[in-house]
Amino acid sequence: MTKAIERVDAMGETLRLIGPARRIVSLVPSETEAVFQLGAGDRVVGRTQYCVEPRGAVERVSVVGGTKDADCEAVIALAPDLVLANQEENTPDIVKRLRAAGIAVHVSFPKTVEDAALLLRDIAALLGVDDAHPSLRAMDEGLAEASRQRASRVPVRVFCPIWMDPLMTIHRDTFISDMLDLAGGANVFADRVRRYPLAADLGMRAPLPPERVLGRDVRYPRVTLDELVARAPDVILLPDEPHPFTEADAAVFRALAVPAARNGHVYFIDGKDLCWYSARMGEGVARVAARLDRAR
Repeated sequence: MTKAIERVDAMGETLRLIGPARRIVSLVPSETEAVFQLGAGDRVVGRTQYCVEPRGAVERVSVVGGTKDADCEAVIALAPDLVLANQEENTPDIVKRLRAAGIAVHVSFPKTVEDAALLLRDIAALLGVDDAHPSLRAMDEGLAEASRQRASRVPVRVFCPIWMDPLMTIHRDTFISDMLDLAGGANVFADRVRRYPLAADLGMRAPLPPERVLGRDVRYPRVTLDELVARAPDVILLPDEPHPFTEADAAVFRALAVPAARNGHVYFIDGKDLCWYSARMGEGVARVAARLDRAR
């Protein structure tokens, strides 16, 4: 008898599969890569246009749109027995429509590295892959080594923007901030929540009271350059996603009166090393840590 597989997702929904998933549509770039890393890439029948890893293998998979505008009819036509989605990257309407069509949808929402590592084991279970798979072992070893090194490091004050116009960054309750912490960085805006409306976020009016912003994500504040100068980061990291920071953007930060600019510690980095929660995390955090070490 085929064994049922059950997992509870980030929305508290219980997902039940009869046997491992065989036809998978992934609407999350990180998780698309993770399925391939777990040796199940041949089961992926649909992906978004942003699911670009692993290069040389993922290109054969049908594209069903973007993360926010996935074509639900195209997904349904692929007859998946599992759709991988994310509460932040995909819209509630996409998840609702696919579930209404009788499709099992697993929704993730990792806010820490530990959350992400547990998520990858959930995905492995849904695929019928042993959680001692080599990619997961390598990830665990990399994360454990990063944790050991962090214990002996003095944290470096880091500013990591995710958008330029308006300038946006990250609160501590984000996966990116937790990756920075594990790499030996201290997020200079860890305590800064997003205020509504935009004028309030930029300090030009009083923010709306808490009851007026219930349910809104406050983890990605829009900040000013004056705020950034006041926070005095030792390092500024410019990832290439979700916003592709340019040399012109870097010039703006290099002109600021902050230690990172004075000491030449404004760096471009691969955004996947900070943002993607696949098995690459063990390698990614090591590369981020190496950047931060230059400022020690």
